[in-house]
Amino acid sequence: MVIKNVSLDIVCGYTSRLPDTGRPEVAFAGKSNVGKSSLINALMNRKSLARTSSQPGKTQTINYYNINETIYLVDLPGYGYAKASAAEKQKWAVMIEKYLHTSRNLKAVFVLVDIRHAPNANDIQMYEWVVQNGYQPVIIATKLDKLKRSQVPKAVRTVREGLNLPSDTVLIPFSAETKAGREEIWQQIDLLTGQV
Repeated sequence: MVIKNVSLDIVCGYTSRLPDTGRPEVAFAGKSNVGKSSLINALMNRKSLARTSSQPGKTQTINYYNINETIYLVDLPGYGYAKASAAEKQKWAVMIEKYLHTSRNLKAVFVLVDIRHAPNANDIQMYEWVVQNGYQPVIIATKLDKLKRSQVPKAVRTVREGLNLPSDTVLIPFSAETKAGREEIWQQIDLLTGQV
């Protein structure tokens, strides 16, 4: 996709009503600090439209990024942030679940995991949650640049096995640094939103 214009159009907090955007939406879910905001910036060819932070738990709202007035990339709050209170974690869970259940325009969910580690309980729970909500998520294995090339096949296998992925599940290794995987992610977005 050629990015002509992007903007952060809508920000929804815990008490907000979710909008009916009338355009296809693609959501990104992943635990805190897995690189969701960096991924979204890389997809949009912007350095800092989605706020990144080394401090986990930065995204505490549902953020809708308008791409070319045709689709929305939706950044969901990070989950599994250890320092968040139980009440805060519950709020984020409710927000994510409400979005998955009620968005009329959601076409695809991308679940982000860190390629360097086997999926943990939070990753597995999020993946299963998305599947239970009726979506076949695309898995994005982030932080690819932190591995040597020779380590990648084993790391991909570990992620597939850890999430117990069906063999036809798309898994894309991605680096926000080098943009490796960016084109493949856009191909999936175009395919799943009917842009091709």
